[in-house]
Order: sequence, then C-alpha cells, then structure tokens
Amino acid sequence: MSEQMKAIVVERLGPPDVMELREVPRPEPKAGEVRLKVEAVGVNFADVLAVAGEYLTRTRVPYTPGMELAGTVEALGEGVSGVQLGQRVAALGGSGGLAEYATVPAAGLIPVPESFSAAQAAAFPVSYMTAYLALKTLGRGQEGEWVLVQAAAGALGTASTQLAKALGMRVIALASTEEKLDIARSLGADVTILQDDPERVKKVRAAAGGQGVPLILEVVGGSRFPESLEMAANRGRIVFIGNASREDAQLHPAALMKRNLTVTGLWLTSLLTDPATAQEAAAGLAPLIASGRVTPQVGPTYPLSRSAQAFQDILDRKTTGKVIVEPQRS
Repeated sequence: MSEQMKAIVVERLGPPDVMELREVPRPEPKAGEVRLKVEAVGVNFADVLAVAGEYLTRTRVPYTPGMELAGTVEALGEGVSGVQLGQRVAALGGSGGLAEYATVPAAGLIPVPESFSAAQAAAFPVSYMTAYLALKTLGRGQEGEWVLVQAAAGALGTASTQLAKALGMRVIALASTEEKLDIARSLGADVTILQDDPERVKKVRAAAGGQGVPLILEVVGGSRFPESLEMAANRGRIVFIGNASREDAQLHPAALMKRNLTVTGLWLTSLLTDPATAQEAAAGLAPLIASGRVTPQVGPTYPLSRSAQAFQDILDRKTTGKVIVEPQRS
C-alpha cells in the first residue's frame, strides 16, 4: 500500500478556495486510534466556519477539514480492542476526514446499520445526534407539541423534522424556496412557510393556535433572532444550535422575563464529552433507526477534488440534505 494519499489541506483561513488538494503522508494510528479508509464525509456548516476561522473553537493550521466521516477500519493502533479490521463504522473525528485515509479515536466510533450506505452513515452522527439532543434533552419536547424547524431542507433541518415527527411532535418548517418546503412536507412537516414571507411571524403563531410555538430550533440567529422571540409561546424554549447568518444576535433580558422564555445553547462536541448524554442520544435514536422511521437524507455528492465547491454551495444555500464528499471517487 502506498504511504502517500490525497487529502484537503488548509494552510490559511478564509473562504472555501483556500482548500487545496495535496499528496500527503498516509497517517499511522497512535495508541487508542484506528485508521479508516474513508468512504464518505458529511460536510457540516461547522466545517465551513472552521475553514473561515469563525467556529466556536480556534482553527489551527495547517489542518485537514472534515469532522464527520464513514468508512472501513483498515489498521488498529496499540491497545485497541473490540474493533475488527474491515468493520464499517462512522466517526466524529473533529477534523481530518477530507482525505483518502484518516485516524480517529477508537472510542469515537459509531456502529453503522447494515441498511445504511456509506453516504448515509456519514450523514448521520452530527445532524441526528444534534437534533435529538435539541428536541428531547435540552428542548424537553413533548408528544403533541409544536416545534419550529428553521432551514428545514438542510442537513440538520431534515433530521430535526424526521425526528420530531417520529417523536410525536407537530412541525412548522421554514425554508427559503418552495422546492425546499416540498422536501420538508415529504418528511412529514405539518405546516410549511417561506422564511422570507413578510407575514412569517404572524403565520407561525397562527399555525400554533395563535399562542406561539413551545419549542424553536434556532439556526439562523443575527437580525432574525428577535423574530424567534416573537414566535415563541409563553414559557417557550428556544434552542440555539447555529448562527447561519454569521451576525451577532441581540438578546435583551426583559424580552425573556416578560414571557418567561428560555434560551439554551447547544454544541454537540461539548455535550458528547458526558458519556451519559451520549448514551441517552444513542439509546433514543437506535429504535427509530431500526424501525426505518429515521433515514439520513443524503444531498449532493462531490469527489474529494471538488471539496471547495461543496463548501461554497453550502454557503450559497444551493444544497438540501447532508452534503457528502467521497474521497475514493475520482
């Protein structure tokens, strides 16, 4: 086997065109790690922000992006047990996924259902674990409650819509085009509204019986955040998962106090450092996956050489579902 491989390398932070395809040494697994032959990488908006230097943690360069990947176990590091060579797995690696091979901690491996393709496996961990924790653990969603899902045709939006319906909730979906709303409807959304509809706040409140929405999954932020406060029901919960606007959001405590609102932030990386939380999400998702009620929605797929285009298309809101890069594809 060649000791070289192809990988995306970022040496300076900025727009997606700073990403370069290079020949680099194939990594060797350290103690407690495995090396994967990478078959698919799920691209998240967080990856785009990391390349731009705008993520929640500092991006240290040079590095290879790609926090979410799937593939087959190709080599074991010292001390690794309970993992088989050739086993199909998904992983949350933090970075390093956009390459033909990647090393990841064995403790972070996620078994892949036999029914999942590599692309579906790579589309699953970040979006579906985030959605579950937002809806149940932090959002405390209840059967029969209304939940507002923003950017409903994106990777997190499609996961949130599917999960909310599987958990017995009623979904109001916002998206930027009618085509994207069609996707939300196909996944079970009860009410769909264009996110730029001038009457969107009024329509959302009316759809939820005129009282506002008990649970809102906030991914836009910025100047749109005050609208979420308006759309929330008294004693409503807003779970802040993302800030796609890349703008600062203004939050005045009085706006929360007047209607007893709760705003909670969610960052999957820090939540999963608690084993009990990770186990809760895995246990909650397992029966939904097994029953087929939840299926990862794979969006457009790109070869490794077009990774920068994949990132740019996400920025330009041209994609639906989870964007996938396939490093072994020419």
